[in-house]
Amino acid sequence: MEVLAILIPVSLFLGLLGLVAFVWTLRKGMYDDPDGDSQRILDTRYDDKPKPVSKDE
Repeated sequence: MEVLAILIPVSLFLGLLGLVAFVWTLRKGMYDDPDGDSQRILDTRYDDKPKPVSKDE
């Protein structure tokens, strides 16, 4: 039970640290490009299927 005296404050600190990091990313504008994301998903340059390599090369 004594370990809870350490684990509870540590977990609260880590949760608060994660919340602060999330708010910091919101204020920096890291989630402010929904139009760019919607266009990039349709771009064929970022296709996840690589072109097959021919045996002649």
